[in-house]
Amino acid sequence: MSGFWNWWIVLLVTANVAFAVWLLLSTTSAKAGDQKAGPETTGHTWDGDLQEYNNPLPRWWLFLFYFTIAFAIGYLVLFPGFGAFRGTLGWSQVKQWQAQTDEANAIAAREFARFDGKTVEELAKDPAAIKIAKNLFAANCSMCHGSDARGAKGFPNLTSPNLTWGHEPEAILATIGGGRQGVMPAWGAVLGADGVEAVANYVYSLSGRQAPQASLLAAGKEKFDTVCAACHGPDGKGNPALGAPNLADEYWIYGGSLPVIKETVTNGRTNKMPAHLELLGEQKIKLLAGYVYSLSPKPALPAATTAPAPASGAGG
Repeated sequence: MSGFWNWWIVLLVTANVAFAVWLLLSTTSAKAGDQKAGPETTGHTWDGDLQEYNNPLPRWWLFLFYFTIAFAIGYLVLFPGFGAFRGTLGWSQVKQWQAQTDEANAIAAREFARFDGKTVEELAKDPAAIKIAKNLFAANCSMCHGSDARGAKGFPNLTSPNLTWGHEPEAILATIGGGRQGVMPAWGAVLGADGVEAVANYVYSLSGRQAPQASLLAAGKEKFDTVCAACHGPDGKGNPALGAPNLADEYWIYGGSLPVIKETVTNGRTNKMPAHLELLGEQKIKLLAGYVYSLSPKPALPAATTAPAPASGAGG
């Protein structure tokens, strides 16, 4: 606080307290020669004979006013409020906030300690962990992904079996803790209007839908293999290592209509998932990862092949 504002506040506070003391003393002290026979009135009269008396305040009420003045002076001695003076107790809003934060963190640490050592998969099956993680999700994630985690335009649906950056526990932990930066380059200048139309129709058909212009599918596939397959794969099922979404399912981050697909191909997309590790800490990040892991069905694994039984007596 600058010197000017310090003394300005000191002056205002002192003037207010002094005025309150003067006002009480000046209105309650009797002066010599003021005693009059009969009750004293203010001179106000209503309806001809209704007069207003000028009676003194009751003693208990007067003492209450004096108490408030004494309380104010005591407060200014103990706590900040008198300019730059910090008070004899050394209290501050920052110290109180820090103390309350430390207390809350200590309580949370004791609560979360029972989940130490558990894997993300184990947390996903623990009802107590999921209950806490739901609250964490509502407070930190629902504004983007929705209270039901189904996302919105520009925000992924976390109930999808194909998460953009991977469904493995390690990938989910990395996404929540370190954040993600997704970039889809603009291809309008490279493909031209006809190329964008062809690619958009082909991408539209990847999820099993009938393309509006089926005659463009062959050309669209050729251009897709040239400029899109490097990220999204030759079958359009995406690449979690690059953050390239699966284009062959029903889940679309920005929408799956043909006009939206053309807009995406033409202008590209940029989105960002902020990092939460510094904000929430490792314990809460792991609980959130367990919750997200529990939300969506796991991707189907390829069918296992049965190896032929070794011949009798075979050695290795």
